[in-house]
Order: sequence, then C-alpha cells, then structure tokens
Amino acid sequence: MKPFLLITTRDDDQVAAEEHASYCTLTGLLPEDLNWLRADQQPVGDLDIKQYSGIILAGSPFTVSEPDESKSENELRVERELAALLDRVIARDLPFLGICYGIGTIGTHQGAVVDRKYGESTQATRISLTPEGLGDPLFRELPAEFDAFVGHKEAISEVPSHLTVLASSPGCPVQAFRVGSNVYATQFHPELDGAAMTSRIRAYMNHGYFDPSEVDALIARIQAADVRASQMVLSRFTEQYLW
Repeated sequence: MKPFLLITTRDDDQVAAEEHASYCTLTGLLPEDLNWLRADQQPVGDLDIKQYSGIILAGSPFTVSEPDESKSENELRVERELAALLDRVIARDLPFLGICYGIGTIGTHQGAVVDRKYGESTQATRISLTPEGLGDPLFRELPAEFDAFVGHKEAISEVPSHLTVLASSPGCPVQAFRVGSNVYATQFHPELDGAAMTSRIRAYMNHGYFDPSEVDALIARIQAADVRASQMVLSRFTEQYLW
C-alpha cells in the first residue's frame, strides 16, 4: 500500500509528538504507514505527491487571517509552501484532508474569506451535516448530528460557490467542505479524544483560546463529551483512499 502523509506545524515537540500519535490511533494507521513532515522545521519542498494514498494537514498555532507583518518569516514560508502544494493537489484532485488550520489554508487558497467573525472557544459543539454532507462519500456514514471538539480564532465567513459545504454548527457556518471530489477540510478536530484535548488545553492555555482561570471546568466538560462520531472522519478518509 502507499503510505499517507501527515503535515504538522506545531512548534512544541511534545505537542507535535502527541498529535502524530493521535492521528496514528484514529486513522488506524501504523506509524510506518503515516509519514510525518514537520513543516515548521523542514521545507515542504517539491513532494512527489503520487507516492501517497492521501495527505492530511493538521491544525496549527499559525493563522491565515493575521496580516503578514505580524507573522514570523517561518510562518510565511510555510504558507507559501502549502499554497504551492495545494496548487498541485487540487489540480490533480489528490485525496487531501485539512484540519482546522487546514480549512483556513485550503479556503484561502480557493478564495474563501477567512476572518475572526466565527471563531469558537475551546469546547465540544454540536455539528450538523448539510444535505450535501448527508450524501457525501466521506461523511454519509456519520450521524446527521454529532459532537466534536473545536477551538479556533478564525473561520470561513464567505464561501465561494465552487466549495461544497458539508457540515455546520450554531456558532460556525462552515465546519466542513469539499473541493472537487477528493479534497476535504474540517474546522472541527476529528483527531482528538478527551485525553488528547486535555493535553492540548494545558499546552495552549495562554494562547487566547479560552480564559485560563476556567481551565479546570473546561477540562471537566471536555472529558465528559462524547466525540467518537467525529473521529470517523479520519478512519473513513484512510479507508476510502487506501491503495
């Protein structure tokens, strides 16, 4: 079989390692079947995308809606390289799944407006599939409504007509979309269970995603949430495109 590729941009080694482990667990892939590229530390370069069954772009402390002058040169480099990669991915309709930062990255590449209008604090929220989501090959085996973890400062507020919106939530109209037939993105985090989300909360408690004074109550709510249905996105993605 061809491996999948996971691209991450975490600047914390422990968070990055835990993220990779979460993707291995919830995709059902062995580490040797999920190649790992840390774009924060090495160039994306001219990847031979034909050697992969599919590519996953994970979440990030990076944002696409901040003005360039407020970003580091490393973040700007990553943005340029991901945009160049998406040029090739979308031209070939290569299987691709972007998570959180990925929805902003793909959305920006495709002309969507990404801003701070629909940011969501760290929480488990109710996601509803659209009629298009109910019929989509990747999403149609999920329940029509399910809970998922979110936590993001930016989101898509205006959607170009060629993007197919697959899922929404009360606080964020675009929770998932598809470009073409095989390029997907989710705003929610299907790679996190309660333990992984708790660790993420502790790592980012001073990054503006929530009030640090409420961390204990937030963790209690997170650990009580049932987000197993949201995790099906990852297993469905690898099942659908494994070859």
